[in-house]
Amino acid sequence: MLLIGCDFSSAPTARKPIVVALGTSGDGAVELHGFERFSSLDSWGRWLAVTPQWVGAFDFPFGLPRELVVEFGWPSEWKPLIEHYAAIERARIREIFAAFCAARPAGGKFAHRATDRPAGSSPSMKWVNPPVAFMLHAGVPRLIDAGASLPGLHMPAEGGSRIALEGYPGLLARELVGRRSYKSDQAAAQTAERRLVRGELLATLERGSPRLGLRLVVPGELREGLLADAKGDSIDAVLCLMQAAWGTARRTSEGPGYGLPPDIDPLEGWIVTA
Repeated sequence: MLLIGCDFSSAPTARKPIVVALGTSGDGAVELHGFERFSSLDSWGRWLAVTPQWVGAFDFPFGLPRELVVEFGWPSEWKPLIEHYAAIERARIREIFAAFCAARPAGGKFAHRATDRPAGSSPSMKWVNPPVAFMLHAGVPRLIDAGASLPGLHMPAEGGSRIALEGYPGLLARELVGRRSYKSDQAAAQTAERRLVRGELLATLERGSPRLGLRLVVPGELREGLLADAKGDSIDAVLCLMQAAWGTARRTSEGPGYGLPPDIDPLEGWIVTA
């Protein structure tokens, strides 16, 4: 089975593409085979749709906070909610969410999903730094169009030969190197110190993540590229690849499978490995 890990952008370009790590797993090892890069959302979506079988972890939220959905009176079932949300323009989403936050007290501006606290993730309604609300808006409808099954949330009529899990590379990175920064999109901040942290992160992945019980195998020709990518997109895709492998090993577990909690909220979703 092909495994993929996706570092996502809601507005990809040739300079900042969507990066997909490709690999396979077995006997506790995850072998990195290479990368695909996409400078448009449509080219990424088409690739997902024509690749016949895969399990992937994607670095964007799959659901909105139930509290937010109830407050707005939006559809209370996942697929109708996603269809409703996808039909709203991004500028209007920003206005709606900003008004929601403005009416709430300091320290509680955003609504959160149940998975945010254990994962340490940004609320999926956040529209800036990072704009995960727009990432959901751009990414999830294309997963549906590609015929992907999202365990606990959505199963297409034709079955599940493509499995999409919500990933979050920051969760695994913090477990391995703490909160030290290993990347930056700003050239001035792409320092030797951050490269050293990337090196430590990669070396730790190769030795093996104790909690995930997996080690990364990186061919020599790919290793330097991971270290040289100062934006961190490639290594974030690899972190998602590791999460996809962990979920795949638990695909027949209780509940929705893939290591997700048995009582996953069917509106909010869950970050795999959280």
